[in-house]
Amino acid sequence: MSVDALRGFDMFWIVGAESLVTALHRMTDNRPTRFLANQLEHVDWDGFHFYDLIFPLFVFIVGVSLVFSLRRTIEEEGRARAVGRVFRRTLLLFVLAIFYSGGFTSPWPNIRLLGVLNRIALCYFFAGVLFCYFKPRTLAAICASLLLGYWAMMTYIPIRDIHLEKTHLDVLSAQTGITNAVTLFENTTARVQGKFEKGYNLANHLDFQYLPGKRWDVYWDPEGLLSTLPAIATCLLGVFAGLLLREPRIPDQTRVLYLFTAGIACVLLGCLWNIQFPIVKKIWSSSFVLVAGGCSGMLLGLFYQVVDIWKWQGWCQPFVWMGMNSITIYVTSNILGGWRRLAQRFVGGDIRNFFDTHVATGTGDLLISLVGLGLAFWFVHFLYRRKIFLRV
Repeated sequence: MSVDALRGFDMFWIVGAESLVTALHRMTDNRPTRFLANQLEHVDWDGFHFYDLIFPLFVFIVGVSLVFSLRRTIEEEGRARAVGRVFRRTLLLFVLAIFYSGGFTSPWPNIRLLGVLNRIALCYFFAGVLFCYFKPRTLAAICASLLLGYWAMMTYIPIRDIHLEKTHLDVLSAQTGITNAVTLFENTTARVQGKFEKGYNLANHLDFQYLPGKRWDVYWDPEGLLSTLPAIATCLLGVFAGLLLREPRIPDQTRVLYLFTAGIACVLLGCLWNIQFPIVKKIWSSSFVLVAGGCSGMLLGLFYQVVDIWKWQGWCQPFVWMGMNSITIYVTSNILGGWRRLAQRFVGGDIRNFFDTHVATGTGDLLISLVGLGLAFWFVHFLYRRKIFLRV
């Protein structure tokens, strides 16, 4: 139950909980609310905020969950059926991801092939297949190889000495008279290595050269080609946590101790690695994998302690509803333009203005956020009671 609750807690922030904090900050602008509001914004490039944990936490939980689902399938139906299940669910999620990003409403090449759901699908696929065929020690070696190999490629493979970022390209265009980014890129003959800046690193350059279709950041994609490798390692960290939870010979309290110990060790190692390989979510750096994975492991340990050991379960039931339909609520939120947008139809306009005028500035926004989250929880509860589930 703790895994579903943690997944739902993760989705809680994605579907609109950050708007609650933003509204509170508008109502009472003080140091605590400023800190919380800042933590619920992504860092521009290098660094780590709480909101940067949301995506890797979900990928981590995918790894935890596949241990339970695929182990059962392997034991009852065999490895071939388990791999077939991985293929089917990957294909379903990847196709869903294409339509989530706009589908075929725009002509090629304005179709995005890689994105958040696509990355989840790829991580699930590779981690799932690896889990079906390899033992934990081999999986650990593969995980370490992904992190070290990615670091080595990013550090030592030379790239063209050009920033794929609008302001830099504008300056270069003014100097050369060339306006085409591809021509500017190909005309750059100087090489550098060990660069990790925005648009000035191997992952971004490979996306510019080889990633077809629409790129989220025009010249490259934060869920691009090369950075998928360390994202698979994030999923494998979840697999290790799932194996720990499923090991019957380890006492419950010892599991929690292992999760916190490993989590702290990963965070410390990631911070140390940050000295040479910065913590950057948009290229999913190896140091980012360790910090995010360590935090995810400690959160899982906390939820496991409270929900599954102490059996304090009443408070987290809404999170369980949301966690058991995480993909559904994510896609539905996108279709609606966000639950907050739907809530504005009920308590926006004059109602919002009334609360802002007669209660306090920002109260109307707070009411809209509360109603939006209430609608989201009502929706997943409706699906839960009717046993309708779509999740990885």
